[in-house]
Amino acid sequence: VTKEDTKVELDTYKQSRQGLDEMYSDVWKQLKEEKKIRLELEKELELQIGMKTEMEIAMKLLEKDTHEKQDTLVALRQQLEEVKAINLQMFHKSQNAECSLQQKTEAISSFEGKTNEMMSSMKQMEERLQHAEKARQAAEERCNKMKQELAGRLDTCRQQMSQMDSKCTTLEKELKSEKEQRQTLQRELHQEKDAATLLKTELQQMEGLKKELRKLQDEKQQLEKVCEEQEQALQEMGLHLSQSKLKMEDIKEVNKALKGHTWLKDDEATHCKQCEKEFSISRRKHHCRNCGDIFCNTCSSNELALPSYPKPVRVCDTCHTLLLQRCSSNSS
Repeated sequence: VTKEDTKVELDTYKQSRQGLDEMYSDVWKQLKEEKKIRLELEKELELQIGMKTEMEIAMKLLEKDTHEKQDTLVALRQQLEEVKAINLQMFHKSQNAECSLQQKTEAISSFEGKTNEMMSSMKQMEERLQHAEKARQAAEERCNKMKQELAGRLDTCRQQMSQMDSKCTTLEKELKSEKEQRQTLQRELHQEKDAATLLKTELQQMEGLKKELRKLQDEKQQLEKVCEEQEQALQEMGLHLSQSKLKMEDIKEVNKALKGHTWLKDDEATHCKQCEKEFSISRRKHHCRNCGDIFCNTCSSNELALPSYPKPVRVCDTCHTLLLQRCSSNSS
């Protein structure tokens, strides 16, 4: 019964263990998927952070370029002022030399062309700066949106991770309890195995004892047969002895009858020879006509016919039994 109970408990334990293993595998798969999602989100975060750093570097470079262009504009303005001063000087000197004026005018025209080109390039740079600021603002808005989305996802992931951690702790506790139950069951199985081995050894001993019992029974049967044979022989010997004893008693009685009985006197007997009770007025004395001893009424209440007395006379209990046995043996 204990073995069947342990088998049932083992089957239930195996089924529960299989269900727990399946639950644990499902939870482990969900953990792996969530870890993958978390890694992908972290990668996206890293990419966004890289994009942000690149945008910041580009902004810094653009700021440096603007500073450099501003410096160049200042330098050009200084050059223009110097050119104006030179033009004034040349204007003053133009009256002195026309050739120098022509050269100066050509230089001024060239400088004016350069200034026009610089102004056009400055306008283009300003437009580029505006576009870059717009792109930076859009990128910042995107980064803020991505940060908010990532924060929401991280919160959900953290909540799911906390739930999974709680589930894992509960599952670990259940696994520990099941391991303890398994250890207790294994101990009980070991004990039952030991008991089974002991029972097997006892069964083997019982088989050996059964064999010995069979041998002893066979020996007993043989001894009983020998005893029966010996009893039969003893009965035969007893019959022969009884017959010989009866013959001897007959011879003794004949001798007594021939010689005469030793008749006890009333004064010599104070107690009954058989029950040894004291004689009194109520308990009277009576002689056995066979042996001649004195008995009470209860011990000599039997009557039999004797060879010396043809009529039935008073006889004691012992003589009565002896005479009856003798008569029965003689008749047989």
